[in-house]
Amino acid sequence: MPLIPSPWSTGTETGAVLALLVIAVGAYFLGCSNGAVIISKYILHDDIRTHGSGNAGLTNFLRTFGGPWTLAVIAIDVGKAVVAVWLGVQAFHFASWPGLEIYGKYAAAMFCLLGHMFPCMFGFKGGKGILSGGTIALMLDWRLALLVWGGFLILTALTRYVSLGSVFAAAAFPVGTWLFVTHDPIIMAIATFLGLLVLWMHRANIKRLLTGTENKLSFHKKSS
Repeated sequence: MPLIPSPWSTGTETGAVLALLVIAVGAYFLGCSNGAVIISKYILHDDIRTHGSGNAGLTNFLRTFGGPWTLAVIAIDVGKAVVAVWLGVQAFHFASWPGLEIYGKYAAAMFCLLGHMFPCMFGFKGGKGILSGGTIALMLDWRLALLVWGGFLILTALTRYVSLGSVFAAAAFPVGTWLFVTHDPIIMAIATFLGLLVLWMHRANIKRLLTGTENKLSFHKKSS
């Protein structure tokens, strides 16, 4: 698989820096729009981070509140990922770099997930990035998404451990990037960083999986 020509090899370094700055700021703040926190804190007036695992993610929200508001959380976290990747593509289109949009996509993916995990307006305490990350994988390459989502869904369905499926998805992301997207070293560095970041966010889950104390997926909601 051939390497992607870098904008730094075309004499447009200033434009590349400006485009990446727009992507970094825009995608990060989009990522900060954490669906579980927004719905629980501002609509239900009961911050999800004070319940269950304390994580501001879909699984903890589903276990704690359940109900139709879960769909709103999904819509927010999927929507922000879609807009972030779109922003990455448009920034590189605006800079007139046809064929280089993959840099914008992966840069947007990185900053969107950093915003989701470490939102500045919510005390840098966010989610673990699986739903938004899975949406990003779908927008990057359908084969990558098939690998990531397929493994996640199969493992979760067989074991009822969402964390096990998440760990697989995180590990599969850089592998799928190498197999289906590109061998470009910059893209591979971003993909590897994201995979390791998601694994690090699941470090407590991994420990519980190894000790047999991890919670299985359930659909009980908090009693009123």
